[in-house]
Amino acid sequence: MQIQFHDKSPIYRQLADRLREMILEGIYKNGDALPSVRQIASEHRINPITVSKSFQILVDDGLVEKKRGLGMYVENGAMEQLLLDEREQFLKEELPAFLERANRLGYSREILLETLGADEQGKERS
Repeated sequence: MQIQFHDKSPIYRQLADRLREMILEGIYKNGDALPSVRQIASEHRINPITVSKSFQILVDDGLVEKKRGLGMYVENGAMEQLLLDEREQFLKEELPAFLERANRLGYSREILLETLGADEQGKERS
């Protein structure tokens, strides 16, 4: 697991976000065991309490379950839930911000749709 930590948010949040991405990408599937707290802590040279905090966020979000004595496992339906959450966030936050910036730059929605359509046609030919 590769993580490039930055100063913009706490490490435990960055780790939780990276684990979410890995579930969404299918690296960890429903029912898969996650690496142990000790393994992640030693691999990334971070405090085990920080890793535990990341796992707790995922447990609280219903994405991961703790099996006593066995470790942490991806909940059934976690990938699907993450996909729904990401799509909702995109539609509510990212797309409006994109459209606002495009508008400031003088792009009409028609031009943007035309450009996206041309991009899709190019992908189909490849």
